[in-house]
Amino acid sequence: MEVTVQWIRTSWTKQSRGGEAAARRNAVPVGFRVPPMSPAVAHVIRMHECDGFDPFDGQEDLRKVDVQLRENDGRLRVLPRVQPLFAIPPRPRRPPAVRLVPGQWVRWQLNYRFSSAAGVRGWSYWLDTFNVAYGPAAADMFLSPPTVLVDEQGPVR
Repeated sequence: MEVTVQWIRTSWTKQSRGGEAAARRNAVPVGFRVPPMSPAVAHVIRMHECDGFDPFDGQEDLRKVDVQLRENDGRLRVLPRVQPLFAIPPRPRRPPAVRLVPGQWVRWQLNYRFSSAAGVRGWSYWLDTFNVAYGPAAADMFLSPPTVLVDEQGPVR
């Protein structure tokens, strides 16, 4: 199975919920050039409020990325996992998995809001963007519009 996966996580606190900081957060890219890498890894980018939303990239074993990938009958089934079941917004009903044919790719976005276990710290927020291509992918593929866009972002107030 030839798959290219890019996982972008942007994280912030209420400090970046408005004004100039929110404008900077909202301007972060949703796709990056993919470096040469082995097929068993994903390109992972992290952007944090504490670093001014500068991107830091690395690689992660594909099995550790929160997205289900299954190949069947010449199609790739893609469905991100929602790991933190305690997070907001609740997702009682999720979109169905996307089935890609070779040459297609999907951008899937999910957002979350968390509080500390004891409730002593303020809220923190994540935006996960999964860019997944089926088949050979050019390094700049994720800089263009996707074949399929799934926006699973909900209200996080």
